[in-house]
Amino acid sequence: MSDGEARARVGNVGNGFAYEEPLLFERSRPGRVGCSLPRLDVPEVDAHATLPEGALRDDLPDLPELSEVEVVRHFTRISTWNASVDLGLYPLGSCTMKYNPKLNEKVARLPGFACAHPLQPVELLQGFLHLAYELERHLAEISGMDRVSLQPAAGAQGELAGIMMIRAYFEHRGQRRSRILVPDSAHGTNPSSAALNGYEVVAVPSGEDGILHPDAIEALMTPDVAALMLTNPNTLGLFESNIARITEIVHARGGLVYGDGANLNALLGIARPGDLGTDVMHFNLHKTFSTPHGGGGPGAGPIGVKNTLAPYLPVPVVCRRDGAGYDLDYDFPRSIGRLHANFGNVAMAVRAYAYLRSLGPDGLRRCAEMAVLNANYLLARLRPAYHVPYDRPVMHECVLSDQRLESTGVTTIDVAKRLIDYGYHPPTIYFPLIVHGALMIEPTESESIEGLDRFVEALLAIEREARENPDLVRSAPHHTRRSRLDETRAARRPVLRWQPEDG
Repeated sequence: MSDGEARARVGNVGNGFAYEEPLLFERSRPGRVGCSLPRLDVPEVDAHATLPEGALRDDLPDLPELSEVEVVRHFTRISTWNASVDLGLYPLGSCTMKYNPKLNEKVARLPGFACAHPLQPVELLQGFLHLAYELERHLAEISGMDRVSLQPAAGAQGELAGIMMIRAYFEHRGQRRSRILVPDSAHGTNPSSAALNGYEVVAVPSGEDGILHPDAIEALMTPDVAALMLTNPNTLGLFESNIARITEIVHARGGLVYGDGANLNALLGIARPGDLGTDVMHFNLHKTFSTPHGGGGPGAGPIGVKNTLAPYLPVPVVCRRDGAGYDLDYDFPRSIGRLHANFGNVAMAVRAYAYLRSLGPDGLRRCAEMAVLNANYLLARLRPAYHVPYDRPVMHECVLSDQRLESTGVTTIDVAKRLIDYGYHPPTIYFPLIVHGALMIEPTESESIEGLDRFVEALLAIEREARENPDLVRSAPHHTRRSRLDETRAARRPVLRWQPEDG
């Protein structure tokens, strides 16, 4: 993409004409300012005398000079070009892009939470520590775990922490176990977390029905295996119905079971990973407990453990004083240490707490039931048009493929691009890797049947277009501010920064 192509195009704006929308740097005019700074109210200091050599730059950065209204209009305008769960169905499979209730946002913005300094004395943090203590116990009850830490800053960090605790557990016992079993239907971060902790990753093949079978675990569960990492439901949206027998086998050989909690949305109030043999797991607050996701973060990935692993929890641990109030406990000599500054991402914990308390046990179970119902409804309506690689009832998400479109030359990425023309963010594509040309769709419990029907009609229309006019689909999208990009060229010759046009 050239520098000229980097300009964003706006169509049918206001009185109906189209024009080139200049980028922020191009709108800059010397002398324009959007703010007025207060007079300096502290003594001036010589920065060169107080900072080390090389810490100051001699030239000023070439930042754009704009008025406040220009800045506001620019960012407000481009924000309307984004896909958002507040605008419509966001069907990213495995990501659980569920609607974030605005009550959660209101609570997270209460001054006592939003304006608190993380280094305040414990005596001035009693409100948040009380909330954290209760949230940990709610998450433990939901999952069947004994203890929970809110400290990990994301699901992937929670997962990393879980494997660190497993490693510390075996090191304390003097056992040198070097391998971790990871199913082929696992999330991509599972093998990464194992490898980062120095373990050899051993892939476990799924059966023809898309789930793990005890005999596959039995064959691989040697004395040097530390743990099995299991996502349940798995990335095909299927419940691992053999989990009780599988965890029995792992425990009988002295191993532990790590539960990837990314798909907990399907189990809320129905089944608890801890009751199914899981020893340690992480929670994705953005996926299951409706805190902002991705760019709306930062995230949070609390970790839950059985008492066996509790001595290895990251510190500090929120505890209740013998008298009144709450404190931070650092007395965990076998701890894996601190994972994150202070208490993790406070606002995410507050949002999750508000979500849990507003729904209650019955509401959480209803969420899971509706998520499962919605996914199966989509699967039933799309089955006649798209190939279903594992055709059986699903949990919270369903996986289709482009196999039936092979004769048209239309592939999964073409379907995804064409969906943009219909006003939808594409679903997850080409994942899980065990399905060729995968389309992975998760509707969540947030969507009404009318919303699901509109999405289905879009996918059915694309399937008809693929047969009647395949070039239309292969060249999509057509109604966006950018036509289809040359992804190969973009990867090999990326434009990483804005540069002014010559002349």
